[in-house]
Amino acid sequence: MATRRSGHGFSRSDRVSEQIRRELADLLRFHLKDPRIAAKLTLVTVTDVEISPDYAHAKVFYTSMADADANVAIAEGLKRSAGFLRRELGKRIRIHQTPELHFVYDASVEHGTRLSHLIDQAVESDRKLNDENE
Repeated sequence: MATRRSGHGFSRSDRVSEQIRRELADLLRFHLKDPRIAAKLTLVTVTDVEISPDYAHAKVFYTSMADADANVAIAEGLKRSAGFLRRELGKRIRIHQTPELHFVYDASVEHGTRLSHLIDQAVESDRKLNDENE
């Protein structure tokens, strides 16, 4: 997540991370032609990028609403596409070193959806209990 530095806005690494996130989202959506993964990537969202202090490595967090089997294929496809994506990033972003990309599945959206569903169930259960007791 982005951290603010006192009075100076966001740090350079935060701005670079956000630019990488935006560019990767565009590359995944419109420029990746791998037939094993291209159709599944419409279900992928890049949620965050954490870049190492030396800009050598970037953890790219992504989420997907696809089923478990498709997520395995997506993870493998992203891993295989990392070199192409890195090369394309190097053409789009002007930094001294284009980072090596490491894709990490971000389950937070999935957990949030599950928790929201559980909350909805609890509210409905309480509503039924209140209706029965009145």
